[in-house]
Amino acid sequence: MSPVISTERLILRGPMITDAPRIAEIAGDFNVAAMTTSMPHPYGLGDAEEWIGKCRHLDWRHEAMFVVEHRAFGVVGLMGFDRKRGSGTEIGYALGRPFWSRGYATEAARAALRWAKRDWGRKVVVAGHFADNPASGQVLVKAGFLYTGDVEMRACTARDGELVPTRLMVWLA
Repeated sequence: MSPVISTERLILRGPMITDAPRIAEIAGDFNVAAMTTSMPHPYGLGDAEEWIGKCRHLDWRHEAMFVVEHRAFGVVGLMGFDRKRGSGTEIGYALGRPFWSRGYATEAARAALRWAKRDWGRKVVVAGHFADNPASGQVLVKAGFLYTGDVEMRACTARDGELVPTRLMVWLA
């Protein structure tokens, strides 16, 4: 069972197989995938179904993956916490381009961080954003993250493995 996190406009919940077409539509946009480290491009229905399948087998003590559902518009994005880089719990997210610059990412991140602190017991969460995506940095700042001053080169799957300067951030409960 995945947790459900509610805000005024959004619901963060575990993905369901019926979300696959919408996830594929969102992640299939190169402009979305190219701002993440792990989304391939092209990204199709099979990729979405595979991701949903992986989410069903998560160890919720260490990872959490959500769809971000708007109460009026349906699924608008994805958000999750993982430990794949070994640097502690890291938050990541992707919103569909029609939903950028509306405050949804910030609202979802704030709610997810409250949950991570209160229900999951996390006191530190890390994040990174590609240097060519300052809007993502603003989302993280508004959610309470601070820049560490470190920049790390991270591969972007959608950009054919190109190493992209990534500005690192930290959130302290």
